[in-house]
Amino acid sequence: MTPGARAQAAIELLDEIVAAARAGGAAADTLIARYFKTRRYAGSKDRRAIRELVYRAIRRAGDPPVNGRAALVALAREDETLAAAFSGAPHTPAPIDPAEAGAPAGIVPGWLAPLIDAEEHGALLERAPLDIRVQRSRAARDIVAGQLGDAVSTPFAPHGLRLPEGMAVEASEPWIEGLIDVQDEGSQLIARAARAGPGMTVLDLCAGAGGKTLALADDMEGQGRLIASDSNRDRLSRLQPRAQRMGVGAVETRLLDPGREAAALADLAGACDVVLIDAPCSGTGTWRRNPEARWRLTPGRLAQLSELQARLIEVGAPLVKPGGALIYAVCSLLDAEGADQIAAFLARNELFRADSEPFAAGRPRGAGKLLSPKYDGTDGFFVARLVRS
Repeated sequence: MTPGARAQAAIELLDEIVAAARAGGAAADTLIARYFKTRRYAGSKDRRAIRELVYRAIRRAGDPPVNGRAALVALAREDETLAAAFSGAPHTPAPIDPAEAGAPAGIVPGWLAPLIDAEEHGALLERAPLDIRVQRSRAARDIVAGQLGDAVSTPFAPHGLRLPEGMAVEASEPWIEGLIDVQDEGSQLIARAARAGPGMTVLDLCAGAGGKTLALADDMEGQGRLIASDSNRDRLSRLQPRAQRMGVGAVETRLLDPGREAAALADLAGACDVVLIDAPCSGTGTWRRNPEARWRLTPGRLAQLSELQARLIEVGAPLVKPGGALIYAVCSLLDAEGADQIAAFLARNELFRADSEPFAAGRPRGAGKLLSPKYDGTDGFFVARLVRS
């Protein structure tokens, strides 16, 4: 493909991504994979170049652009080589008119900028590291590091390794043998905050595909009761194959009906040593991995998420036994989803108190800790550990 054809393909993809962001449709990675599946003529170099163009344009525009052309025109005004691709020849974009407006540059959408500490902004779109968690019940971290070559230990997570960008993890021997799982260091620390151990009863309330569930199982050493629940059937169905690959057994799964979670979990009332709530959230802490997520968030959507988070805390709290712990986490840097949620819960529930040190990393934020790309090199997370009296 010519540079012009690549630019035109990038515009078409950006149009789809912008439309999906507005309508709550598929993620950018999914749309890109679908696009190339129907265009077999695009070689591997073309696909890489187009993908790079698309993500450069996404990272540049903090607010949603009006369309894909506006996003790429703005990029072309800063890149003479790309601007030359707008030639108007067949299968290329029309020439750029001097008066044509491109998408404004920015990191954080305008309405969100005051809600995220300004010093955090610059790191929100940097390249995210590739972290893995070593299943300590099956292998030692240093041995796995030796098998993977250039791996280095994560600074805070005791069983984590950081790999070079682009390493084919799933082709490696440790992966094939079920010794490792891909997991950001921040997510590993959330599981560590639970302090799960052998013989405990542990509930992962919003388990999703089970990454943290598997980390909890490793800490429990196969002894005790571990329940993973979620309202998303597709995500929860991925847990058992992952558990099987890593040699993890005896994980109970429960598919929940949204709004009726409490009834489905009533048998666990006052019985859990640990309840982990990794609640659905805005994902502002994961923009390095999903930069177009900035375009999906609206004030209305944030309000809906905050309401859901408060309800899930109320579902999980009665399940904690006296002396047990409630771990609340969101992959967000917004106080509305983190510190403010926990402050409101503690104000209306005298049975719980905050443990100010769920882990050593991060900075204090209200009754919990805030992990961030800038200060910790992890995805952004708010984490609070609450203990029932």
